This record gives sequence, C-alpha cells and structure tokens, in this order.
Amino acid sequence: MIIPKTLEEIELMRQSALLVSKTLGMIATELKPGVTTLELDAKAEEFIRDHGAVPGFKGLYGCPSTLLTSVNDQIVHGLPTDRPLEEGDIVSVDCGTVMNGFYGDHAYTFEIGDVDPATKKLLQITKESLYVGIREFKLGNRVEDVGSAIQRYCEKEGYTVVRELVGHGLGRKMHESPEMPNYGKPGKGKKFVEGMVVAIEPMINLGTRNIKQLNDGWTIVTRDGKPSAHFEHDVALVNGKPELLSTYQYIYQALGITSNEEDEFRAKPLVL
Repeated sequence: MIIPKTLEEIELMRQSALLVSKTLGMIATELKPGVTTLELDAKAEEFIRDHGAVPGFKGLYGCPSTLLTSVNDQIVHGLPTDRPLEEGDIVSVDCGTVMNGFYGDHAYTFEIGDVDPATKKLLQITKESLYVGIREFKLGNRVEDVGSAIQRYCEKEGYTVVRELVGHGLGRKMHESPEMPNYGKPGKGKKFVEGMVVAIEPMINLGTRNIKQLNDGWTIVTRDGKPSAHFEHDVALVNGKPELLSTYQYIYQALGITSNEEDEFRAKPLVL
C-alpha cells in the first residue's frame, strides 16, 4: 500500500534527505587515491550523528555499516573495506539517515582521479537517465512509466539495466510501497498519488545485466566483471509534479562543478 505524506511530513523528509546530501558532499572532499572506504564510513557516521540524526543503514537488515560503497564492478550494497581506492576507480556511495522519524536515502557514483572514457560515459548516461525517470514521476502516470523511460534511455546507448534490484517508496520505513524498477512497459504498475515519496535509483551496467552476490552476503557485482553505475534521488509528488528532496549540489560544490540539472524539479531555489 502506498503511504502518501502530508506537506509537513514531506518537509521533515526533506531535512533527512538533505542531511544525506550534505554527508555525500563531505565524502566528496575526502575521496582520493589511497583512501579506504572503511575510513569514509567512519567519517560519515560521525558526520550524521553530529548533525542530530542516526545512520539509516547501520543495523537495518543486519547491515554493519553507515555507507554502502560499491567499487567498479560492484553494483550496490558494497560493504566498506580496507582496500585503498586507486586512480581510475569509480565508487557508488549510498547513504541513509533517520531524522524526525523519517528516512533519507540517496547515492552518487564518484570518479577517483582519471577514469577511462567508456566508464565516464556510463556514469554520464546513468545520471542523465535518473532525471529522465524523474520527469515521468507525475500524477496520471504509473510506476513502469518511470522504469521504461530509464530503460529506453540507457539501452539506446548500449547499456544494460539491472532487473533484480529496484528503487522504492520511502518514509517512516526505508522500503515502502511501491517498488520502482528501472525497466518496464508504459502504462503498467501502480498509479502515482499526490504526496507519495520515492527513491528512484537507476543501476546500469557497461556489459551484461546479469549479477551475482559475493560471499559477504551483501555486495552485488556484475557477472562479467565490467563496471556498473548507480545514482539515486529522493522525490516527492507535490501538486502533481516531481519535487526533489535530495540534491547533488553539495557534491558539486565540493568538486567545483556548476550544474542546473535539478532546477526543473524544485519549487523554489535551493539554499546551500
């Protein structure tokens, strides 16, 4: 069952989402060759607790960490390790918080130093597909309108869409209805309703869409060992249109990037 949120609850969720955004912005300043994802995990937990929240992932379903850090061929759910990041790596950093009784949950795939052109384009197209999908999250549409838009956008570039892992509704629980796949057929799935909040998160592979899980019981990797990209935003349906609760602007501020990609999804300018 979809659980719509009041405008007041959406504002509380925005606070949770923006704390995740700020955490990812902090992580962006720390990412460089030689840093381990375990070190990043400790910094993220401290940052979240210092801002009056608790990590959303740690302890959830037995998760041992604050961040899920997926490197190169790891798609999602990568557990932090003591392996130093290397020049040319990519790493999806997925983070959650609980604040005011509501979850925030979003992710960004970072480049470590100089990344090869094919992988760089994979990241570009995957992030673009996130916004393609968000545009379809509007009153009158259904769940698979979002997924089919993401699928078409990525497959026309020659990439494959992970099927076993999906986005989801978000609220007082990390995973609420509906599931939000990144593939589908237009006009299929549950109808969107005013006030619902979802996490939309394309997971796109350079090679095969087939996956496997590592022995740690968490980390999901591509079966052919080729890179995968993952981007995620929290989005509310307000006045029939998608409104971003999370932002990449803290990341862009840290990395010296200028972007207006989020402007169409904001009712008012974001103040950093």
